[in-house]
Amino acid sequence: MKSLTKLFHKSLYVICIVEICDFLLMNFIFWILFCLNFHFIKNLSVLGHACSYWIIGNITYFISVNWVSVIEHNRTVRPEAIASQITRVFILQFILFLAILSLFKVSVPSCLMLVAFYVPTFLFVCLGRTFLYKIFGSIRYSGSDNYTTVLVGDEQNMRDLVELMNNKWNGYRLEGVFTLETSHHYGDDVKRIGSIDDVIPYLESHHVDELFCGLPSLYKDKIVPIIDYCENNLVRFYSVPNLQNYLRRQIEMKRVGNSIVLAIRKEPLGRLRNRLLKRTFDLLISTLFLCTLYPIIYIVIGSIIKFTSYGPVYFKQARTGLDGRSFICLKFRSMCVNKQSDHLQATQNDPRITTIGHFIRHTNIDELPQFINVWKGDMSLVGPRPHMLEHTEKYSQLINHFMLRHLIKPGITGWAQVQGCRGETKEVTDMAKRVRLDIWYCENWNFWLDILIVFKTVWNMICGEKKAY
Repeated sequence: MKSLTKLFHKSLYVICIVEICDFLLMNFIFWILFCLNFHFIKNLSVLGHACSYWIIGNITYFISVNWVSVIEHNRTVRPEAIASQITRVFILQFILFLAILSLFKVSVPSCLMLVAFYVPTFLFVCLGRTFLYKIFGSIRYSGSDNYTTVLVGDEQNMRDLVELMNNKWNGYRLEGVFTLETSHHYGDDVKRIGSIDDVIPYLESHHVDELFCGLPSLYKDKIVPIIDYCENNLVRFYSVPNLQNYLRRQIEMKRVGNSIVLAIRKEPLGRLRNRLLKRTFDLLISTLFLCTLYPIIYIVIGSIIKFTSYGPVYFKQARTGLDGRSFICLKFRSMCVNKQSDHLQATQNDPRITTIGHFIRHTNIDELPQFINVWKGDMSLVGPRPHMLEHTEKYSQLINHFMLRHLIKPGITGWAQVQGCRGETKEVTDMAKRVRLDIWYCENWNFWLDILIVFKTVWNMICGEKKAY
């Protein structure tokens, strides 16, 4: 009981420290901005509004951060997960802030002031939380705030856990393992405590916070008493399914009715809120671009295309999209009109490419009409690049898991493209590498990864790409 209470308190302390640092950063930036812009000492009415904003802002942030939750107390957290969590906090806080101002009929700050506050606050909170997470890792590395653990079983899945727990930054103190045989497969640096029958006697005489059991269900008569003891003595019990002999990837637990099932692939965009976030971003950027810069680009590029070669401004081609359905993909025409366009990829020094075509392909300008596809919902700003139907049919037969890239919408740009995988695919291995990167993107999607890809794409457009021909 004392053990679990201690661990609970440690997590609670970490959460409190994180939230206090958030509030200090947020309030510091708020009053600095206010002093620089409003000179509140000379204007008491403005000071009154500032105090209202300050009180409502703090209350709504407290509600938001506790609603979304803090994750920095977890043992293994990726930096993008921290940024994603903070993004949700600020979105919720902003909505609540405006709603309460409207409810109490308090004037809303100007857009400039909102941007001047939220942008630096978001950045500093992200940096602050990342810094705190590093500090917490250093504390665990020194030997404090560690979970005392034991493992039961020595299958492949358990060996992977040993590697994680031997990393001191994760904050585990691995006491040893219980195995079926007198020997085990962990190596000399992991102590064998005893057999399966020795688990409960060991727990009775030693302090243990967490027990990870990787025994197959065949041994349920031995597993159930261990579970009962852990439940009755507040030792956290974790069952580790043995899937590593045929599944070497991330899996996700789901509930189907009253049954628990394991999905063999993590799909962040399978969640409605993530799809809504991605679609909102797509609509916002595509609408903004199509209503501002695109008409000018269309007039300039379209006129040059019409004057320098025969044929339409747009090149339209059926390509494979979400769930394997076809759609009409738009591009600025960069080639002479030819009958091979639906079958033959562009190659280096391709004679079909027009004079202006070399330029717009090298700078990716030919892809800009696909913002129309994004606005219509056929594509996304970021995702696997759509292939012509013939290539989909061909490579789906040659490359294992090729069709998995169609679990999400295709994109104007993608993870594979910013990693240098673009242009002609001369060998099947070239396409296989793209597919691996596309599947990685599908399984590891987050909003900040999209932002990173967009920035890298813009940079590549400015610098030009050698494989863009």
